[in-house]
Amino acid sequence: MSAAENTASLEANWIRKPLYGLFQYNSSMIGLESLADPSDTWEIIETIGKGTYGKVYKVANKKDGSLAAVKILDPISDVDEEIEAEYNILQFLPNHPNVVRFYGMFYKADQYVGGQLWLVLELCNGGSVTELVKGLLKCGQRLDEAIISYILYGALLGLQHLHNNRIIHRDVKGNNILLTTEGGVKLVDFGVSAQLTSTRLRRNTSVGTPFWMAPEVIACEQQYDYSYDARCDVWSLGITAIELGDGDPPLFDMHPVKTLFKIPRNPPPTLLHPEKWCRGFNHFISQCLIKDFEKRPSVTHLLEHPFIKQVHGKDMSLQNQLAELIQEQQQLGSIAKTRRERIHTRRPYHVDGADKYSLDDDLVNLEVLDEDTIIHQLQKRYADLQIYTYVGDILIALNPFQNLSIYSPQFSKLYHGVKRSSNPPHIFASADAAYQSMVTFSKDQCIIISGESGSGKTESAHLIVQHLTFLGKANNRALREKILQVNPLVEAFGNACTAINDNSSRFGKYLEMMFTPTGAVMGAKISEYLLEKSRVIKQAVGEKNFHIFYYIYAGLYRQKKLSEYRLPDKKPPRYIDNETGRVMHDIITKDSYGRQFEAIQHCFRIIGFTDEEVYSVYRILTGILNTGNIEFAAISSQHQTDKSEVPNPEALDNAAALLSIGSEELQEALTSHCVVTRGETIIRTNTVDKAADVRDAMSKALYGRLFSWIVNRINTLLQPDKNICNAENGMNVGILDIFGFENFARNSFEQLCINIANEQIQFYFNQHIFALEQMEYRSEGIDATPVEYEDNRPLLDMFLQKPMGLLSLLDEESRFPQATDLTLVDKFEDNLRCKYFWRPKGVELSFGIQHYAGKVLYDAYAFLEKNRDTLPADVVVLLRTSENKLLQQLFSSPLTKTGNLAQARARVTAASRSLPPQLSAGRIKVDTMEVMRHPEETTNMKRQTMASYFRYSLMDLLSKMVVGQPHFIRCIKPNDDREALTFSHERVLLQLRYTGILETVKIRQKGYSHRILFEEFVKRYYCLAFKAHETPLGSRENCLAILEKSKLDNWILGKTKVFLKYYHIEQLNLFLREVIGRVVVMQAYIKGWLGARRYKKVKEKRENSAVTIQSAWRGYEARRKYKEIKNRRTDAAIHIQAAFRGYIVRKNYTRLKSSTGCVADPQLISSCSISDFGCEEHWQQTSNQSSPVVPDSLDKQTKKKDLDEISASPFIRKQSFEMNDSQLISQSQSFTDHQLSSSLRSHKKGGKKYSKVTEIFCLLYISYKLTACNLLYILM
Repeated sequence: MSAAENTASLEANWIRKPLYGLFQYNSSMIGLESLADPSDTWEIIETIGKGTYGKVYKVANKKDGSLAAVKILDPISDVDEEIEAEYNILQFLPNHPNVVRFYGMFYKADQYVGGQLWLVLELCNGGSVTELVKGLLKCGQRLDEAIISYILYGALLGLQHLHNNRIIHRDVKGNNILLTTEGGVKLVDFGVSAQLTSTRLRRNTSVGTPFWMAPEVIACEQQYDYSYDARCDVWSLGITAIELGDGDPPLFDMHPVKTLFKIPRNPPPTLLHPEKWCRGFNHFISQCLIKDFEKRPSVTHLLEHPFIKQVHGKDMSLQNQLAELIQEQQQLGSIAKTRRERIHTRRPYHVDGADKYSLDDDLVNLEVLDEDTIIHQLQKRYADLQIYTYVGDILIALNPFQNLSIYSPQFSKLYHGVKRSSNPPHIFASADAAYQSMVTFSKDQCIIISGESGSGKTESAHLIVQHLTFLGKANNRALREKILQVNPLVEAFGNACTAINDNSSRFGKYLEMMFTPTGAVMGAKISEYLLEKSRVIKQAVGEKNFHIFYYIYAGLYRQKKLSEYRLPDKKPPRYIDNETGRVMHDIITKDSYGRQFEAIQHCFRIIGFTDEEVYSVYRILTGILNTGNIEFAAISSQHQTDKSEVPNPEALDNAAALLSIGSEELQEALTSHCVVTRGETIIRTNTVDKAADVRDAMSKALYGRLFSWIVNRINTLLQPDKNICNAENGMNVGILDIFGFENFARNSFEQLCINIANEQIQFYFNQHIFALEQMEYRSEGIDATPVEYEDNRPLLDMFLQKPMGLLSLLDEESRFPQATDLTLVDKFEDNLRCKYFWRPKGVELSFGIQHYAGKVLYDAYAFLEKNRDTLPADVVVLLRTSENKLLQQLFSSPLTKTGNLAQARARVTAASRSLPPQLSAGRIKVDTMEVMRHPEETTNMKRQTMASYFRYSLMDLLSKMVVGQPHFIRCIKPNDDREALTFSHERVLLQLRYTGILETVKIRQKGYSHRILFEEFVKRYYCLAFKAHETPLGSRENCLAILEKSKLDNWILGKTKVFLKYYHIEQLNLFLREVIGRVVVMQAYIKGWLGARRYKKVKEKRENSAVTIQSAWRGYEARRKYKEIKNRRTDAAIHIQAAFRGYIVRKNYTRLKSSTGCVADPQLISSCSISDFGCEEHWQQTSNQSSPVVPDSLDKQTKKKDLDEISASPFIRKQSFEMNDSQLISQSQSFTDHQLSSSLRSHKKGGKKYSKVTEIFCLLYISYKLTACNLLYILM
């Protein structure tokens, strides 16, 4: 039981102390006899809502037409005190803009259920503030703080009015603050209000709704001497303020009785995320929720709070904003309505002019289970455009026959991984349930859509594919677009207009959507069954051919390409012409056909068909239309009288040209056939009727094989990408959209096959819902009341069993050349002697079948011909010679046992692996058979009949369905006229009966739809009660621990299985998703922390590596520069030494020569030192001087002589001087010795660079006392 339902139960059963109001109870106080009958004044229009003791309706005043709301209460003998309390409050309370207005009380007597009181109040059609907040939160929005302050301001004014009149409301909550469409705020529901007196300003009765009750009110239950005053409403208003922010009151997920224990002991609650709201709003809540009510401010004081005072001067603007917000939410319909106030009343109300049944989303919740109750439930919901209703986990869908705006992406978001009861019933909820089960349990799912023709099955399949594509969003957007285009394309080729449905499926379709283990869609695959090929050549009165023929005709007409495809522009081809004669008029004038042709071209392009392929498809389709125009006439000759010819060769040439074959060869294939006898080939001519049959057989074969090729091509283009995920590793959600049960004025072979298929689907439903469930009750020792249901197993055996079943008898009779349709019916009558078969008197070629959906009379005319479906080998050989490559492929590939064109081996193997071994082996053998070369092997001449194709099709379909967990959708046709909002009681009741809805409601209400082995149950849900690292055994005790930890009720443990209600699985899955969600968050944090740590280590390593590299580089650079400096200095020293030694040697040599007059040995001179020449003392003195000093001992003549010798040196003459040198020399001509020395030093300190020669001569100048002018002379 939900928290809301517990709240209602608590309100209904809470131990109340004697009085709520001012007066002791006295039945004479109300004076029922004096109250007027409401029937004279008020007329009920519709139901608005429900409460603990009554329902609320919208009523209209019969006199002035004004609208109001009426609360109709239970018989007053049960709730006299509450009735009188509310009546006293409303009767004497003055009117106020923020309090609902009271129009009076009325009494309606009823002898069956007792009298009822009508309290007529002001109509607040904007809903409650709770509904508004929840509607916004579901859309990802929230109330603006200014709007919240405006609503609280209105509630405070209403409470101030009550308190000024000495009334305590005692049940202030969001659902009791109603809004008008103009943005008004009204306080309502005074059923538990208290009237204070001058002598008694406090109360001590513990009443109210637990979540909103003040601590002092709760304390009165245990402390009889305790009391409270009007400030208890202030606490409730503070809880309501939290509700306006968060959508629910604090502790909303706790049992109501437990909240009464928690509220007095817990600290005052706050908003769920206080930081997301302004300081003023948080402060206002904290002031309201002061636990000591003696310190709690009054309503008057709170009106001066800054958060409330901001409304002053802006009330009209805020009121308009609130009105616009209400209007926007109401446009979303019932989706935004809260579920908190859903209360089951104790007995149905007997109200004239109104629905006496409580409206419920799930028929299982009904207390009264009968056909009348169910039909009225569906009728009322249909009138409110609530076309979906649950029967446990089964969905009932009524065709609205109009477009509804409840399938937008906004609604898709509402039905994504949420609890089913959180939103109204919807087909998106069923799709989401299948998707979530697939992802949670890693198991294939199957959605089975069934119902009559015209009940909306095809549209339901569209919506399911749409929502599954939304749920399984893949990274490849193109893939999602392709999947969405599959249904429109296939239905254009496989659907047609019938007498009861403008878009009737004329084939069975099983679409498998493939998903990765994480739930992303990765591909799709279609399986098609039992295409009604006979529709190509002939349609019943009031019906049409397949849609594609009209689409392509209109499209080519608008593109002015009719002549290119050899189609007439005045009279339509015979295959699409009908008795009305308006086909061409509709093709030319109806824009819908042209738009559909453009849509088909778009589908081809998006899915991935090439232009060449599309062109070939168009040529084959138009070739079929031209083939139908070929006529035959009998000719007689001397030897042959049954020969036929083609009197309109133009049609023959057109068909041959479009099919890319020779016209003569085509005529020969149609008007003759070959017979091989004893090795000889004999050519026999065809009669006119035989030639026409061959023509039509060729057209049917062309269309049937083309349709199969399109399906196979789609499967190839939508197969999963192996780079993403292999098909065997993925999971499937299958959607079955099969033709509905049909019962026309004339029913033929096609209707028989369709209805047998529906019998098989109904049997599968019965087995899954009833038979298997009750069988497990017996085997597991569960004491359950058996539910009786209509078992159609005997009828199905009559159709399918061998050798005496109807289909076997049909095949047997088809093998006799002399058999006729009459002999076939006689055989049926002789062998099918049971209550399900009868033969009407006076009609030879008819027989009747008592189907699960009713009696159907079949016309056996052409049964044998349709079952044989013969295509001559000559036609196959001819079509193989076509220059159209696609046409060659169509008649070179074999047919499978289901009658479809075989697909290549590689294209089906992956899809087949998803089936269990016992089912997949046969299927692979069927689908991957090698291409047969003999023409008879590509036709049905190897004793393959339509009945055998049909039998294998049912087997293949069931093999796919049994693999997945089924989800059932029952489509109901509300009327036969296809009119919106028209509900035919008889037609709906008939459908409910034969589909077993009443029995389904009973077994879902009393039974256990989910039976899970102990091992499987523990494996799925062990994390709900055990630690993640534990591996508990699949025992009964562990299952019990999980169930008790989950706080579920109404479950049973059998011998080996856990038996659960249909809603238990959803609850367990929600708990499981919450646990997994928390685990995912923890994993995300841990992965983030590990990633950050790894990054930090890598970053530190990179930084350390950079420092090491930088250090090594700087060392290398320093060593390189040091080496350069060292080499430069070494070279300079060598130059100085060389120049100096040369100078000394030459000088000494000259002196020695002049003194001795002879030439000395140069080696001897070079070996002499400075001391040998008497210059050592002078060198020591001059080397330590800061400035040069010219000694007097050296005369000018000696200096001049030395300088001349130095200047004559080749080394000096070959040196090149830098600009700095020449500038120094030119600027220093007038320098003294001391000035020159100082200038050299200052230039060197300033970064000036001089040549090595300049430095040498400076040293010579200092050492040998050269004058500045002599030095400059040398340098120049």
